[in-house]
Amino acid sequence: MFENILIGLSSLSDPIMLAAIAAGVFGGVLIGILPGLTSTMGVALLIPVTFSMPPQVGLAMLGGIYLASTYSGAISAVLLNIPGTPAAVATLLDGHPMSRRGQSTRALALATFGSSIGGLLSVVALLFIAPPLAEFSLRFGSPEYFLLAVFGITVIASLSAGAMEKGIIAGALGLLLSTIGNHPLTGEMRFTMDLPSLYDGIPLVVSLIGLYSVPEVISMISKRKQSNKPVFNADKTNPMAFMPEMFKQKVNVLRSSLIGIIVGIIPGVGCSVGGFLAYDAAKRSSKKPEEFGNGSPEGVVASETSNNAVTGGTLIPLLTLGVPGNPVTAVLLGGIMIHGLRPGPDLFTLNADITYGFILSLFVANLLFVPVGLFVAKYCVRVIQIPRSILAPSILALAAIGSYSIRGSLDDVVIMLFVGAIGFLLQFFSVPRAPLVLGLVLGTLAEGELARSLALVHGDLGAFAAQLVTRPISAVILLLCCYALYQGIVQHRKNSKMLDE
Repeated sequence: MFENILIGLSSLSDPIMLAAIAAGVFGGVLIGILPGLTSTMGVALLIPVTFSMPPQVGLAMLGGIYLASTYSGAISAVLLNIPGTPAAVATLLDGHPMSRRGQSTRALALATFGSSIGGLLSVVALLFIAPPLAEFSLRFGSPEYFLLAVFGITVIASLSAGAMEKGIIAGALGLLLSTIGNHPLTGEMRFTMDLPSLYDGIPLVVSLIGLYSVPEVISMISKRKQSNKPVFNADKTNPMAFMPEMFKQKVNVLRSSLIGIIVGIIPGVGCSVGGFLAYDAAKRSSKKPEEFGNGSPEGVVASETSNNAVTGGTLIPLLTLGVPGNPVTAVLLGGIMIHGLRPGPDLFTLNADITYGFILSLFVANLLFVPVGLFVAKYCVRVIQIPRSILAPSILALAAIGSYSIRGSLDDVVIMLFVGAIGFLLQFFSVPRAPLVLGLVLGTLAEGELARSLALVHGDLGAFAAQLVTRPISAVILLLCCYALYQGIVQHRKNSKMLDE
């Protein structure tokens, strides 16, 4: 292995290789900032550009786009309360409140450093322990995936501190919206109103854009007296001044990285789920859980560290088994095969120079998006100093363009506005929106895996229940679900007593 690592390191001495990584990182940062331009879209658009490149150079550029775009969604989340990518949804829960308190630079610095560290640790896992981790992911069947989705849904209790009833309502609404479209097994259409644009369900990115951008725009417009004032002031602190703060949160960083890697190697889960699970774990172990949702630096670090740790995790089953962990790696699989490579054990032996060169290029990419991200964020911070009368219509126009660009359909713009209206109503009645997102993300996964699990036992509920208890991994996840619910109920009762006093 160490000989192969040395071969990979030698490829990094090629200036063309470094230029490709830099181009991928810079392009990825710009893609992630703009709502609607996802990591999947960025990688897909750049694959044709890499046709004429040597395989390791082309893959290095695609890897740089993947990592940098996953991180940079935090920039618009922190500054505008709009997640640039689904991975940044958990980040805005505390990132934007920090920005409103005049700590935008601190929030962006912590997000950048956390993303870089999480990404680096996940690449270490990819480099040294990929085969056993990939083998572990194969032990997950439909019952395990179903319980994993249920475990993610239990995070709603943590995201609804002080308002569990409202959080449950929002989560249930998200689960309901996730049932729109065709049934995962039978293909039966549900709640589509005969609109082709809803046959595949409500697009996640479109719903996220509407859920967060429209209420923000309405909030800006409603404050007429302040229409010519900036949204809030930006601090001009040097971002590097916040580096020592990361060492104070080393336990949070390591825990969040581990969660992200594990979530990443399980196909079909995704960065947003990793961010929420790490956020929930950080809140449960924090000495100041009441700060979460109100501008907690721990929340920003947990979310961003985890969602970028997911990126390396998703590449483990991709490179070792040829199983993509999420839509981005599914597109990346196409890029790998176009260059004449076949994922699997032979990739690490017969094509060791290309494979290890690609993996080590991810190290460089994770380090490089720190200066690039902070440089871009430095100028993006000025956005929050634009008067509301200009910023509000600009955000709405950007949301419409982003929604349209995903599938080239005006129906998606209408869906975005419809979900935005729901988001405004939730905001008006002080109902948290994060549980709705979690329900929407995990509802499809939970329903599909539940249907498959029942199909495997021919609809026998007793046999299905027995599977959940007798399968080792299922039993562990089931215990975690029960513990998470118990903790949520206890915390809710504590909050209720504090309010009564």
